[in-house]
Amino acid sequence: MANENHNLGRRRLLQGAAATWLLSISRVGFAASQVVAVRVWPSSTYTRITLESSTPLQYRQFALTNPNRMVIDIEGVHLNSILKGLGTQVKSDDPYLKQARVGQFDKNTVRIVFELKQNASPHLFTLGPVAGFKNRLVVDLYPEEGTSSQEDDPLLALLEDYNKGDLERTLPAETAKAGKAGRDRPIVIMLDPGHGGEDPGATGKFKTREKDIVLQIARRLRKLIEREGNMKVYMTRNEDVFIPLRVRVAKARKQRADLFISIHADAFTNRAARGSSVFALSTKGATSTAARFLAQTQNEADDIGGVSKSGDRYLDHTIFDLVQTATINDSLKFGKEVLNRMGSINHLHKNIVDQAGFAVLKAPDIPSILVETAFISNVEEERKLRTSRFQQQVAESILAGIKAYFNKGGTLAKR
Repeated sequence: MANENHNLGRRRLLQGAAATWLLSISRVGFAASQVVAVRVWPSSTYTRITLESSTPLQYRQFALTNPNRMVIDIEGVHLNSILKGLGTQVKSDDPYLKQARVGQFDKNTVRIVFELKQNASPHLFTLGPVAGFKNRLVVDLYPEEGTSSQEDDPLLALLEDYNKGDLERTLPAETAKAGKAGRDRPIVIMLDPGHGGEDPGATGKFKTREKDIVLQIARRLRKLIEREGNMKVYMTRNEDVFIPLRVRVAKARKQRADLFISIHADAFTNRAARGSSVFALSTKGATSTAARFLAQTQNEADDIGGVSKSGDRYLDHTIFDLVQTATINDSLKFGKEVLNRMGSINHLHKNIVDQAGFAVLKAPDIPSILVETAFISNVEEERKLRTSRFQQQVAESILAGIKAYFNKGGTLAKR
């Protein structure tokens, strides 16, 4: 009897421990799957919905009709105040979304129902943690497949292929442009206003957002370039929309750009830091601590390919290195011309072109620079960045650098 009582007590103890263990696992799983942010960003090209979580989200998606709806079931999460607020982020002028409803479908599933204003082609994908973002589930609503707006928009095609993991499919054939840029044909320039959409970039003390300032500067520069008879200009974005870094580079290569100019506004932990900077790519790491810090905050990424392949990987690697080395040398020459002009309108943070592994500068065949216009984290320079006068001066300085680079016979991209 004593032995039976001992065994019964042991079983109860083990059962209690197992229940406690299962409860702790359940609690850990729930906490780990908490949705911490939701964002909706409509644009003329597409609408993006982002759900951010501390762990990857498991989901399934399907469509319903009468009315047209897109349904997403997210497994392993519980409804919270963040998810409940999704519906309030849908704007009345959103081209695709009429409303969003969120509810706890069962004890382990949250269901999101998006009621649509028109037929749309949804593309869902996940992104791992990067910079200040955690794991993200991204939903992009494009025009319905086969519509003219989709077929005529090269950026839309690039975004779709990026989401499908097939970005290289839409890149052009490896053919050199005919003629000398600026003489036989226009100089093709791609302007890249940094950040955008759900990624605001740095924010100043007075709530100035980097993504807004750099877009304003890029638009001013675009107007100046359009007045030049021997130049043609494109922009990676012309509104408040998020464009992945690789898509920005791919768009420049799609247009066979001769120059790529990414525009940013610096931020640093020390508000005393000030001045303008110009960066080119470094394949061997950053040339300074500041450059390394900035590269990390601007979402450093792996190299992209894109150079024609011979079938011999050692030869291909050698050719790629030669092409990219020549491109970096041209980028440094171009950057120096821009930096010299920036020095006439603002203090220079460093009087040489710095180098870092910025992902957005990694087109192997396009001279590319990143212009940090001023420190938005510096109160005095934040005020300057907000003024039309300084924005125009920055645009004029970059254009002067472009002209000087080509007047000195800058080597041209081979696309």
